[in-house]
Amino acid sequence: MVNRDENTTYAQVESELRGASALHASGSLFTIRGLTFAYGDQVIFDGLDLTLREGLVTTLIGANGSGKTTLFNLMTKQLRPQAGDVYLRRGNIAYIGLRDFARLVSIVHQNNTAPGDLSVEKLVRYGREPYHGIGQVASTEEDDAMVRWAIDTCDLRGFAEKPVASLSGGQRQRAWIAMALAQGARVLLLDEPTTYLDVRYQLDILRLVRRLNREFGLTVVMVLHDINQSLYYSDEVVALAGGRIVAQGAPEQLVTPQLVKKVYGVDLGITEINGKPFVLAV
Repeated sequence: MVNRDENTTYAQVESELRGASALHASGSLFTIRGLTFAYGDQVIFDGLDLTLREGLVTTLIGANGSGKTTLFNLMTKQLRPQAGDVYLRRGNIAYIGLRDFARLVSIVHQNNTAPGDLSVEKLVRYGREPYHGIGQVASTEEDDAMVRWAIDTCDLRGFAEKPVASLSGGQRQRAWIAMALAQGARVLLLDEPTTYLDVRYQLDILRLVRRLNREFGLTVVMVLHDINQSLYYSDEVVALAGGRIVAQGAPEQLVTPQLVKKVYGVDLGITEINGKPFVLAV
């Protein structure tokens, strides 16, 4: 997170975050070594190794049951591995407290619920909780500036006082992303952010993700179901099958009919749109 004091203004927040996009390092963000995890007798990972780089939009792809959501949950401390380690930069996340982790990584899960009368502004303000001590209620100027920036960035200014429950599916998803942005973390993790949305709102969310990366310098790791959206909006994809990493790299260098067959178990043709591969899923 960019360092700020309690007198931070909205303009300072936006300026500093835009400036941070030029400070991308292409070093390691997540480093996973010897990861082993099972649900009872069902082994999902057995000694998995993976490195994800800073400064990119990276998408985990794979068929149902490939392990991508389980991997996401292990990376976000929702699950604990039976063996192996997950490092965020150089820190083992097993030893990072939840409050500190929330200052480093913001997370939007696939299924989110909020009280029916909770306004968008109040939801987004929950993103500031990692910076408040126990019993601290009053907001600081930095809190206010970050909340306003997150609401504006997600194009929700006209909905700030509306109940979250009154919004469309796409608007609600942007509200949850705004709450994550208000945390001020430099890393954003999204679990299937376009699920249950019609195509207009799917594209709206993915374009927002791309903007957050290119304009404000956030590193994004997400899980997506739609292979073509994964290929078009990602700098790097990680393909999983049977709990193993079967491919990792830039979409235009990686995707072949053979890889699609290995990952999804179907024979599909591939063409190209705007320099990116496009799988003919028909």
